[in-house]
Amino acid sequence: MPGGERSARALKGRALALSASLAGLLCAAPACDRGGPSPGGDADLDAAPPWDVGQTEPEPRPGMAWIPKGVLIAGTPPDRLPRIADEEMAGEQVVMHGFYIDVFSYPNEVGAIPTTNVTQDEARALCEAQGKRLCTELEIERACKGPANTTYEYGDTYRPSVCATGQSRVLTPNGVNAGCVSGFGVHDLHGGVWTWTASQWQRDTSKPGLVSLRGGNGPAGELVGRCANGRGVKPDTRRPEVGVRCCAGEVNSFEVVLEVARDRPLRLEPLVDPRAAAQLAQLAPEEVRAAAEAGRAEDAFKVERMWTWHPRGNEELVVGGGCARAGGEKAPPQRRGKRARRSPPGGDPRLVCGLIIARMRLSAPALLAFVPSDRWQPTLGETDSPRDLLLYGGDALGAFRRRITYEWGKIAVADKERKRKHKGRRGLSFD
Repeated sequence: MPGGERSARALKGRALALSASLAGLLCAAPACDRGGPSPGGDADLDAAPPWDVGQTEPEPRPGMAWIPKGVLIAGTPPDRLPRIADEEMAGEQVVMHGFYIDVFSYPNEVGAIPTTNVTQDEARALCEAQGKRLCTELEIERACKGPANTTYEYGDTYRPSVCATGQSRVLTPNGVNAGCVSGFGVHDLHGGVWTWTASQWQRDTSKPGLVSLRGGNGPAGELVGRCANGRGVKPDTRRPEVGVRCCAGEVNSFEVVLEVARDRPLRLEPLVDPRAAAQLAQLAPEEVRAAAEAGRAEDAFKVERMWTWHPRGNEELVVGGGCARAGGEKAPPQRRGKRARRSPPGGDPRLVCGLIIARMRLSAPALLAFVPSDRWQPTLGETDSPRDLLLYGGDALGAFRRRITYEWGKIAVADKERKRKHKGRRGLSFD
């Protein structure tokens, strides 16, 4: 092939790769939500594109794995959990060219204890002394996710024993966790030390000057052990859990750049959108919706209150509270004046109430959790943390509250708390 034609073809390939990658970075903004193949579900992501001229593997380099050109599904899609919405791309496709990466952490030998307590500059120098360089954070993510773009090195389902994640112990010899290997043959990206990268941490403008770490370990193993997980630190940091892994070849210069939107943590909507309320009502558990089957349609579960919840940046949840009237029983006539009937302390036994928490996907809500408030129409209260809410309800034993916690895209619900009398205080209180 003439040199001019080869150069033109190479330039065309680079232009297409850059275009796709820029589109991925732009769509990391919270307002962008587009369809496409689900991560890990398309076996042809690494197939040769029509403009490619070949996938020939270059000469092997001792101690390094070759990562072929292909598509990285960067970050975590909104419907895959756990996920850190204000730190990760939303599952956008980034076209990457081939590169090399060390099979193990420096000194890149089986059985060796990884070198740690080095700054980013010192880590860079160790790589350059071998004719290598620091990896970018998306190169490490690509090496970890493999050709199938899995959530973890070993697949999409978390298994703590494979990489010994979920603990603070990190200084384990290279290769001890034999099964902790990605689809590209890269070992110990998790369960051991964190890895310096050449990438800036561009997620939070209030914390400039940070650089990205990848890999590592920590008590929250299901979260930290994901290929998309990262951490921002100062480049002069020295820690016993931060080490070095080198790359080689042309740099994939694409970066994770997120525009983080933050809003008031909890907002009661003054008007209930009838269409949204009807959609949320359909997400109530079957036993709740069936409670009024023997009665009239007006006794069916209805969402009567709605809130918008922002537990963290780039995450917006819709919350609806409502009740159904069991068996279609009619309420007794209300008395007026001084002899007016008071609501029983445990609420109305005919009511089956609860809270629906969902995330909007396109124009429809996707259920995250249903939290019963039993006989009371649910109400919500805020706490010191935007990730925690307090649900107030009532049952046969009286009033109660439950703490609702946002945990990296999932919803956790604590046990009921009752009011009780405290020494030296008047009346009853939950705390």
